[in-house]
Amino acid sequence: MKFHLDRDVLSDAVSWATRTLPQRPAMPILQGVRIVAEDGELKFSTFDYEVSAHISVEAEIDEPGEILVQGKMLNDIVRALPHKTVSVAHEGPKVEILCGSSRFSLATLPVAEYPVLPEMPPVVGTIDSGTFARAIAQVSIAASKDDVVPLLTGVKVTIEGEKVMMAATDRYRLAVREFTWNPANPSSELSALVRSRTLTDVARSLSRGNVEVALTEGDSANLIGFESSGRRTTSTLVDGDYPPVLRLFPDVTPYTVSVATAPLIEAVKRVSLVAERNTPVRLTFSEGQVALEAGDGDEAQASEVLEANVEGGDLVVGYNSGFLLDGLGALGTDFTHFSLPDSVKPTVLRGQESLEASPEEHYRYLLMPMRI
Repeated sequence: MKFHLDRDVLSDAVSWATRTLPQRPAMPILQGVRIVAEDGELKFSTFDYEVSAHISVEAEIDEPGEILVQGKMLNDIVRALPHKTVSVAHEGPKVEILCGSSRFSLATLPVAEYPVLPEMPPVVGTIDSGTFARAIAQVSIAASKDDVVPLLTGVKVTIEGEKVMMAATDRYRLAVREFTWNPANPSSELSALVRSRTLTDVARSLSRGNVEVALTEGDSANLIGFESSGRRTTSTLVDGDYPPVLRLFPDVTPYTVSVATAPLIEAVKRVSLVAERNTPVRLTFSEGQVALEAGDGDEAQASEVLEANVEGGDLVVGYNSGFLLDGLGALGTDFTHFSLPDSVKPTVLRGQESLEASPEEHYRYLLMPMRI
């Protein structure tokens, strides 16, 4: 095998393909990146039996062929090369990499031992990459980072024709985002539980344009795929029945508050500086204002007051500052609307474009208060 390619194009392709390589692979062979050169194209792929990545780029192919090399090492080498044309040749048990006056020799791995990548499932719909990435970012913040309960590390994706709902929870907060897309079948009803870290990685690597979402259908569904601009990722699904989280949203919320988002974020950051670990930031809602407090007793204390529209009367609620900041940051609107049943039941945060506007319904962030 022998090919020539611009260094920046090569670096982008190798970096993208190797981003999903496991830190501690079950087998050393899974540290490799497979490179296939044929018909004027270079194909880079990785697979760890859970997540696969595949990217194709145009290149000048002198000799077609196929090799497997250590992915992280190749990525480090290519990133360090000068900005010139790179020539790669497979000679015997090694790969020679030339760029300007730089020369590297890299051992190959046995291609025959590398697992076969899964086929892309049938495409079930397409969506604008920006909308998709935004939805993933808003929902994934609430997924559990603890593998003790694998089910909660996933994002539940429910598809009903042109409507898609994504939900995630770690038992302390819940994020739900709804959006429309272009379904392959307008009457389709599908669901999948996708690892949050996989979706987050997909969102970060998306390019502009549309994203094709592919999914194996039926009760035996076990694979989801995403493809955009020659970049393809597949992932196995999380097993298990996701809890009926939508029941957590309160039916009656006699207290409502509207407050400017940016000042509230900054105030929470400042006040939480004195909050001890696992202690809440206290928000006191009263006529025309919200007062933030943290700290207690002989320890450091902080307080700050912001203007707010408060309806329903006075109320004091405590929140985990990190969880509260996650929700406020995900809204992306000038104002935040709080809907509260009382001081101990879940609070619902929604975005609000102005004080006069109705709260947005497509994104909801539910947060469990902490005991004060």
